[in-house]
Amino acid sequence: MRSFVRVVCAIPRVGVAGLEHNTLATLELMREADKKAAQVVVFPELGLSSYTARDLFTSRVLLDRAERALGQVIEASAALAPLYFVGLPLRAAAGVYNVAAAVQRGKLLGIVPKSYLPNYREFEERRWFRPGTEVAAGSELDVLGARVPFGTDLLFVAAEAPELVVGTEICEDLWVQTPPSSLLVSAGATVICNLSASNVLVGKGDLRKLLCSSASDRGKCAYLYVAAGPTESSTDLAWDAHALIYENGHMLAEAPRFSRRAQLLTADVDLDQLLHERHVTTTFGDCAREHARPYRRLPFNTSWPATEDLARSVEPHPFVPKNPATLAARCAEVFDIQTHALATRIEHVNPETRLVLGLSGGLDSTHAALVCATALDLLGQPRSALTCLIMPGFGSSTNTQDNAELLAKTLGASHQRVSVSDLSKDVLVAIGHPAGAPSLEELLARVRKDPSLADVSFENVQARLRTLLLMSVANKTGGLVVGTGDLSEKALGWSTYAGDQISMYDVNAGVPKTLIQFLIRWVANDRLHTWTQTDRDALRQVLFAILDTPISPELLPPDESGKIAQLTEAKLGPYELHDFFLFHTLRHGRRPAITLKLAERAFAGRHDRAALRTHFELFLRRFFSMQFKRSCTPDGPKVGMVALSPRSDWRMPSDADVSAWLQDLDAEL
Repeated sequence: MRSFVRVVCAIPRVGVAGLEHNTLATLELMREADKKAAQVVVFPELGLSSYTARDLFTSRVLLDRAERALGQVIEASAALAPLYFVGLPLRAAAGVYNVAAAVQRGKLLGIVPKSYLPNYREFEERRWFRPGTEVAAGSELDVLGARVPFGTDLLFVAAEAPELVVGTEICEDLWVQTPPSSLLVSAGATVICNLSASNVLVGKGDLRKLLCSSASDRGKCAYLYVAAGPTESSTDLAWDAHALIYENGHMLAEAPRFSRRAQLLTADVDLDQLLHERHVTTTFGDCAREHARPYRRLPFNTSWPATEDLARSVEPHPFVPKNPATLAARCAEVFDIQTHALATRIEHVNPETRLVLGLSGGLDSTHAALVCATALDLLGQPRSALTCLIMPGFGSSTNTQDNAELLAKTLGASHQRVSVSDLSKDVLVAIGHPAGAPSLEELLARVRKDPSLADVSFENVQARLRTLLLMSVANKTGGLVVGTGDLSEKALGWSTYAGDQISMYDVNAGVPKTLIQFLIRWVANDRLHTWTQTDRDALRQVLFAILDTPISPELLPPDESGKIAQLTEAKLGPYELHDFFLFHTLRHGRRPAITLKLAERAFAGRHDRAALRTHFELFLRRFFSMQFKRSCTPDGPKVGMVALSPRSDWRMPSDADVSAWLQDLDAEL
């Protein structure tokens, strides 16, 4: 896939000033990286000579052999495909420079000197090297009989893919307040290579991660960091072979630290994602323009791996962190965002405002009830200020009704049951619906005999009457109707217009379906122990009972045995797929064809391509056609980077044509 670029951090076993050994070790990893179909490969700082040669950097013997080693690297690269960056000491008229040499296909493309030379604590680089900041823009250097671009003003651009632009900095350059990489990305670099040595200290590994994450996040780029291995000199320092690959603030790969073996750390970087992030983050372009500098753009050739295997993980549930501790922290933050946003809205309306909630016994309304109870706690209001309406309809099961009532009781909320079945029957009779009948029993019998009678109007009359009841109770009590619909339902338009689609405040609007169940489980396991006005064991029991209930709007009559007959995922497809499609479509702006290919990898062994394509097409059709519902969605808090509020995040015409996106589903990559 052309949007992904394979990058490699190479860490050879070096000998101190052992140039012949180091050259052979470098050549071996160069060949291995080529076999992995790498496109960009970066080696450690001064890797051909070793970083810890110290005063030997003044020796002509070492400098001559370093230049000779570079020649061997250039010669070997003629039969290899990647763009390589190797580190060495290199002489120029003004002195010796600590440089990164860019090599590909038998050519030395350019030489980038280290800008900032540390000369504090254990560092003493100014003793041997000149700073790259003194090299004038546009400079060249005679190396191995060729005139080569030399300076910090170099960018390496793939001729076949102008979006692949590689910039280079060396070790300390990342640690200063204005790293060269900040200017390189402003000039268009999408991949930054950092050739580093970086001795290890307690806590330094975490600091490297912080710096690489920050640089890649602020720069909307990939950041490749490679440090020297433990075979550098241990006279006064130690080394840990730390290599990192970050993309837009997120770690793609990390090498095992302190490995005494040669290593290749490989990952595929998503250029489309980076370019999308730069496009939507308008301040990136503003800052780039403000700090524009001239750079020489040097072409190189690249080719894409023949294999479609990706050297990166693709999470099937991008909204749900895999790490349990991270997931718990995510749930806590989402819950706090929701509860404090609702508390603020209550305070604005009236601190003593009652909350009115339709409680179905399903996941979304259960979570909304937990949010409402906590918001009232924050304001010092009794939980009885929450009125839960349990409104059974044609398809409501006894189990969900009982769970809803028990939930309201254990929360300490006010509650009442108000059936919408008879009201719905009366409306159907009034409009002359073919299912209309004098009695509820006869109506249900007709629908069971002829399921086609349970059409859209049959289903939606119940949802609209529930909303009418909620709004009426809110008017009667001076209350605020709290909506329950989640982000996934809004994306799919899985709601009744002017029914459950509207409320007075939508607490779940930013929470995807795949995360809701984890939020409820987190409240049950991690938050309940702080609640004092609750029978915690009883509440935990009902929460887990609700978590075991199938997802259903319960608008169609149950089967003869009383079981739920209408299962949402049987009609729409799995929510885990729709959340995957939603995340990649909105968060990263991916083409449908690429998203589908990623889904094949994420759900391998669980959903085949045909099923994935069917569900994705349904997602796209509904996402486009249901925008009119989102265009008038109620207020509600944004909790993550994917949001659909028409006022702040997603401003899409309601009559947009989905055809181009459907055609792209089957496009060649």
